[in-house]
Amino acid sequence: MGFYYSLYEWYNPLYKQDVNKYVDEHMLPQLKDLVNRYQPDIIWPDGEWDHSDTVWKSREFLSWLYNESPVKNTVVTNDRWGGGRNHGGFTTTEYGSGKASLERPWEECRGIGESFGYNRNENLEQYQTSRQLVHMLIDVVSRGGNLLLNIGPAADGTIPVIMQQRLKDIGAWLQINGDAIYGTTAWKEAPLQKDTSVFFTRKGKDLYVLHTNWKQQVTIPGIKARSVELLGFKGKVNYKQQGQNVTITAPVLLPGELNTQQAWAYKISNAF
Repeated sequence: MGFYYSLYEWYNPLYKQDVNKYVDEHMLPQLKDLVNRYQPDIIWPDGEWDHSDTVWKSREFLSWLYNESPVKNTVVTNDRWGGGRNHGGFTTTEYGSGKASLERPWEECRGIGESFGYNRNENLEQYQTSRQLVHMLIDVVSRGGNLLLNIGPAADGTIPVIMQQRLKDIGAWLQINGDAIYGTTAWKEAPLQKDTSVFFTRKGKDLYVLHTNWKQQVTIPGIKARSVELLGFKGKVNYKQQGQNVTITAPVLLPGELNTQQAWAYKISNAF
């Protein structure tokens, strides 16, 4: 469980009158109260862009959070604390903007449409399709990131049906292919691919090869395999080991045999 917290509080009279007083008498006490009262696992600040970390007193708060607070050993925070975003535990990109690097944990955040909240002026073309969202998830995870997908409830608290449908489709895909996503890391030694529809993730000794277009054959250079399977498929998958290259031949699927249309994932066990 985590909290989103906007440092900048729109239209707060105290904020508009005296930012320093707002930080000392409102923001910091409120943040500490949230931590002490609810002991969250995540604190996700935002709205930091108007001031430096000195004005927000971010370093003082983070020092308390990581050294004295009741969640000092478990809490994580993002990097939106003002002053260049050099603090916090993970970097946040937004709608693809910003820097993502294997050198530091990172998270891509966006809405299913172009708005974070529910926007009744958005039309169908402004929503990502289920296929696009699954491909986005694969791309982000393969590069070592986490995907934070925002859902905007309507005024009565209900989730718009189009958002429900997108989530159910992602969930159905993950039921079959979640092993290639959950608990995985980027494959740092991944070879450069001309084919932009092939992605890799790694979990322990196992390597996952995800492709967003169905392929009759796929070759992975630089590894040796002990066994290969197609997630969700119960039959045998043929492959050839040629030196340090593994070539996988796609199995023949009967109609409805593998109910996933967005992307497919091979698991190469004990890849080395």
